[in-house]
Amino acid sequence: MSVGLASVVPPWLRSYQGSWLGRDIIAGATLAAVAIPECMGYTSIAQTPIVTGLYTIIFPTILFALLGSSRLLVVGADSATAALLAAGLGAAAITGATPGSQEWLAYTSVIALMAGVLLIIARVFKLGFLGDFLSASVLIGFLTGVGVQVATGQIPDLLGIPKGSGNWFQQQWSWITHLADTHGPTLLYGLATILIIKGFERFLPKVPGAVVAVLLLIGVSTVLDSSANGVAVVGSVQGGLPPIGLPEGMTLTDITDNFAVLLGIAFSCFILIIAQSAATSRSFAMKHGQGVDVNRDIVGLSGANVAAGLSGTFVVNGSPTKTQILDGQGGRTQLANLTMSGITLLVVLFFTALLTNMPKSVLAGIVFLIGVSLIDVKGLRIIARMRRSEFVIAVITAVVVCAVGVEQGIILAIVVSILDLVRRQYRPKDFVVAIDEQGKPEYEPATPGTVSVPGLVIFRYDAELFYANANRFVDDVEALIEAAPSPVEWLVLDASSVSDVDYSAARALKGLADFLAARGIVLAVARGDGSLLPSMEAYGLAEKVAPERRFANLDEAYQAFLARADQH
Repeated sequence: MSVGLASVVPPWLRSYQGSWLGRDIIAGATLAAVAIPECMGYTSIAQTPIVTGLYTIIFPTILFALLGSSRLLVVGADSATAALLAAGLGAAAITGATPGSQEWLAYTSVIALMAGVLLIIARVFKLGFLGDFLSASVLIGFLTGVGVQVATGQIPDLLGIPKGSGNWFQQQWSWITHLADTHGPTLLYGLATILIIKGFERFLPKVPGAVVAVLLLIGVSTVLDSSANGVAVVGSVQGGLPPIGLPEGMTLTDITDNFAVLLGIAFSCFILIIAQSAATSRSFAMKHGQGVDVNRDIVGLSGANVAAGLSGTFVVNGSPTKTQILDGQGGRTQLANLTMSGITLLVVLFFTALLTNMPKSVLAGIVFLIGVSLIDVKGLRIIARMRRSEFVIAVITAVVVCAVGVEQGIILAIVVSILDLVRRQYRPKDFVVAIDEQGKPEYEPATPGTVSVPGLVIFRYDAELFYANANRFVDDVEALIEAAPSPVEWLVLDASSVSDVDYSAARALKGLADFLAARGIVLAVARGDGSLLPSMEAYGLAEKVAPERRFANLDEAYQAFLARADQH
């Protein structure tokens, strides 16, 4: 196979083994049994027609399988991105775009196209690192908040009462004050769905309880003619191939008039897609000792979202839960996902009529459990035990998602993660380093009065130097010198954690060098890497450190100080 052709062939296909075929097909069929009812349920979050949920695991999944790198990542509808989508469009209050309408669906497809374009831009300009600004603790808090919002949002449909309006608290108060209006048969269908799914999880975990619940309760609803007894049912579901082409129901003027709002929603989805998909892809690749090409996965996710926008559906994302199911069923490659897409396509083409009598509370029960599964109490407990500050950040993020909104929650999550990064860089740990008899460093907290040996301070700062922490760095060094029990003759900067300095940090270091020179203190640098010296020279800092005062390691610096002391 030529190099050019090899680069086009998906990585999972280049080394495909015939012995995997049966396992992949079985795993894909099992995954379809789980994904089909789940993706139909996600439409109640995105507030789009039920069939659009099925569309998300046809062409988008196929495009990712052909363009992506991950062998297992399952791409399709996702509760978090669906919630972001619905919250953003709802808050925008675009004229004519009401939940469930053709206009609403068209805008969700446009947002999918925008997310696809943002992803390809991220690939071209290597901006995939943006997803790293959602720390694991913040992502847990965000998804927990989404889980609470998704689960509680299904309660009215489970009870058979109208949904309230207003913010999250007002919506909860609405169903609480209308409990007396609960429709018994509707509630029974919802509870039966939950019990069947949980029962199969507990006693027959290899059997997808969701598809059993859907098929069984559709049968019960049909036999009992539940719709005639006041149970809300799905009704007629559009069959046939997904519509291929640009979104219908809107004009170019509609897009340009609302471009900023749509782009903001798409950007929020883009950040979440990169963070969640990359983390999922990495974790499963590492589990199996495989490499992962995140940049190629971004291309795959871009293609998947463009496919979603051009096939009448909404934003898609990598799904941790469905990927876990695929892995648990022994799936080895994306052929399993292609099998799922094929089965879903058959359902869309020939079997949508069977969904007509499905009670809406059945879907509500499925989505309710999906929401509950996102509430990561175990993860929050671990964070609380290991790092209290990150636990507080995670909880605040979850509360904002519920109380203010999902879109505001993702923005807060990004801002809080960046602020936490700056906080850590602003207040890193710093040390005074002593050298033991074997020449090995010993690190002591850099409290005023601490020295390496009388007359020598070897100072280590565990962060890059930049505008936010440079002055603090200088203040800490000056405090050590001022409080030293005997006059300091040498200051050695352990530069092993400093590979670069920005302009503000360079100015601060020049000031420190002048301070040391005024006191007759020698400035030396140890363990500076190859990229630090060019930065120092560019800012005129190199002349502040004589060539003979630049050391490869700390022991050399220490021995040089002792030799100088001996000369005196």
